Amino acid sequence: MNIEIVKLHEKAEIPLKATSGSAGFDLYACLDSSETIDSMKTKIIGTGVSIAIPEGHFGMMCPRSGLAQKFGITLLNSPGIIDSDYRGEIKCLMINLSNANFVIEHKMRIAQLLIIDNESSIIFQELNAHSVQTKRGISGFGSTGL
Repeated sequence: MNIEIVKLHEKAEIPLKATSGSAGFDLYACLDSSETIDSMKTKIIGTGVSIAIPEGHFGMMCPRSGLAQKFGITLLNSPGIIDSDYRGEIKCLMINLSNANFVIEHKMRIAQLLIIDNESSIIFQELNAHSVQTKRGISGFGSTGL
């Protein structure tokens, strides 16, 4: 599948897979100067690219596990969804969950992008009650144990 991409800034990096077995494409920060995400604060970091996801697909932005584990840096709206009709700059809503400020540098890998097939034709059918009941039923969070 070919996906059109536009560099909105000359310094922007095209998303790449780190290894041949990687599921996601690394998204890179596109910055004129470093940006600090203060402890327990959020910041939107641009990637400098716009992509044209084909109809029937969507993009899903996911955190990078290394940033999360080592520094407490993750995506606030994880996963972030990019619809096939969106043509603006890909931006990452990042949050610093650590006790220390964190500096984002230009070209730092800040998230990963998955392209997902969304071709299935799901249609909701409204009923008065579910036709099949389950053991769990309407029990919510934690109802199945640890």
